[in-house]
Amino acid sequence: MIGIGLRVAVVSAALVIAIVLLVVGYVLWQLTPGQLHETPGPTDVHITLDTVDLSIAVLGVGGLAIALAGIAAWVIARRAVLPIAEAARMQRTFVADASHELRTPLTVLHARVQRLRMMTPADDARRAVVDELQGDTRVLIDIVNDLLDAAAGSEATGGVADLDVALITLERDMSVLAAERQVHLTVGRAEPGRAGPVLAVSETQLRRCLVALTDNAIGHTRPDGNVSVRVRADGPSVTIRVGDDGPGITGIAPTRVFDRFAHGTPTATAGAAGTRTGYGIGLALVRDIAVRAGGDVTVERTGSDGTVFALRLPVVQPDGPGHEREDR
Repeated sequence: MIGIGLRVAVVSAALVIAIVLLVVGYVLWQLTPGQLHETPGPTDVHITLDTVDLSIAVLGVGGLAIALAGIAAWVIARRAVLPIAEAARMQRTFVADASHELRTPLTVLHARVQRLRMMTPADDARRAVVDELQGDTRVLIDIVNDLLDAAAGSEATGGVADLDVALITLERDMSVLAAERQVHLTVGRAEPGRAGPVLAVSETQLRRCLVALTDNAIGHTRPDGNVSVRVRADGPSVTIRVGDDGPGITGIAPTRVFDRFAHGTPTATAGAAGTRTGYGIGLALVRDIAVRAGGDVTVERTGSDGTVFALRLPVVQPDGPGHEREDR
């Protein structure tokens, strides 16, 4: 709001200053010898003005006009952003209410899964599925808690996450969706025997970012297409690139895909089986997490041959001075 008012005030001030300069220029022109000694015509009216008084009056009126323009711009900007502020407040309230209502049933579900795990013998072939189900319910609870923190405007919790562990989990979980969509998913990780970078986000936040970007890529890739997740560590940050060979972003500026409820032009791949219905929220949440952690997310490239999203997150424990990991 202040920024909008300031810009309007600057433009208004520029116009007032331009008018003042024109008046001063005209006065100076009238004071030239040629104009002073010009023979008056029968219809001319001569007015004598004191130069100092005129300059003070012009500057005073100009300054007052600039001040009034700034006040008017501030009032107009404040009224203009009130609906936006109210919409943002309603969104935060909805997220907080929905997340709060989900906490209890998710906690109950998690408890029941734990009981099921205790009732399932370790040598039972179904034990692995039950273990994964228990982990999934724990992740859901963490996501709800993170949404509550975001709705309350809390800063990043300061948690840390091992990127390689997150990528292993991503490949395990998203391969199911990719297989249903007949999409080939490739997830790059650190070489065996080398420790992966530790990022300055919680495990839940990193998982949300990776899942949202990968799910978005799978949902916009044609059957038998390819989705890749690549990592590059360089200095104090890590860049995770999620690319696809779909039709690209159409019907909306690439920078706007991170706005809440923003949608591009639907393609033949939209709403395919195995992907979530797009509501224009997932990418906005990714940007929110990245910014709160001190990173960012951008559309690095988009076109008819596909789209690449670049997620940059800060590193807590770099591999070593000057170490750089190439895309893989």
